[in-house]
Amino acid sequence: MHKPTSTNSRDWTQIYSIYGMEQWHTLLFLIFQAILFSIWSILFLLYFQPICQFLDTFFLFTETNSTGGGSAARFAAGFTGCVTALSAVCLFFAAGNFFYSAVGLRYEMAQRIVSCVNDWSNVKVALDIGCGRGILLNTVATQLKKTGSSGRVVGLDRSKRTTLSTLRTANMEGVGEYVTCREGDVRSLPFGDNYFDVVVSATFVHTVGKEYGHRTVEAAAERMRVLGEMVRVLKPGGVGVVWDLLHVPEYVRRLQELKLEDIRVSERVTAFMVSSHIVSFRKPSQHILGTVWGDEADPDALLKTYTYDVVV
Repeated sequence: MHKPTSTNSRDWTQIYSIYGMEQWHTLLFLIFQAILFSIWSILFLLYFQPICQFLDTFFLFTETNSTGGGSAARFAAGFTGCVTALSAVCLFFAAGNFFYSAVGLRYEMAQRIVSCVNDWSNVKVALDIGCGRGILLNTVATQLKKTGSSGRVVGLDRSKRTTLSTLRTANMEGVGEYVTCREGDVRSLPFGDNYFDVVVSATFVHTVGKEYGHRTVEAAAERMRVLGEMVRVLKPGGVGVVWDLLHVPEYVRRLQELKLEDIRVSERVTAFMVSSHIVSFRKPSQHILGTVWGDEADPDALLKTYTYDVVV
């Protein structure tokens, strides 16, 4: 896997001021839970003796008070307080990791994804699937601008509201003339075969089919449909790069089944408290005809031929 060609020292506050953060409600939930557990642990510390007396008087230790019930109550109270404090620390850590993954790490990984393509000067049109607020999309556009390319990058998202927000961030980054956004279904991309020189995606494919549950065969089939669509719209010789969570081994197996070339997997990167990898691949110049993908794919056939493996 290629390393970034240059180090970008951009501060995370600059990234946040432009892009904000998706799924902020998850971050707020984690912070709220962390504060709640912190308050509980402080209360256990401040009122340790009354809590011990309460446990000793009203619960399991009443009958055994003369034979060590008081010490058992102190142990129960101390153990509960320690678990509560540890839970608060873990929740604060999870909130911090979530924020870093959604802002700083996402920007860093966008740089790595861009570095997986050797020559951007020959790229005429690129696609970002699940572009969100545009960190990866604008990173691709910035790379096109740096190389003096006349190419453009298309951002595809399921929400029209999101695409409008993405266009605003592109203008703020000074790459608006290189960016086009549109709304569409990633399971049936609204583009013709062999259209894009580069197709990229960041932490999106694993969300497809989540209505079936992540660990179901139906969800796996939906993800494979998206992967097949990515390959379908790639030009022969084109490059695809996917940064995703949890299901990278199944992506690799599917890419191998589709006879893609130069399939590479990056080292593990912890994002959103789980393992993630970047997978890059190249579509052969002479691809085998008759491969099933996109709208022509039969979901029942996918369910029968693809076995889902849980990735731990």
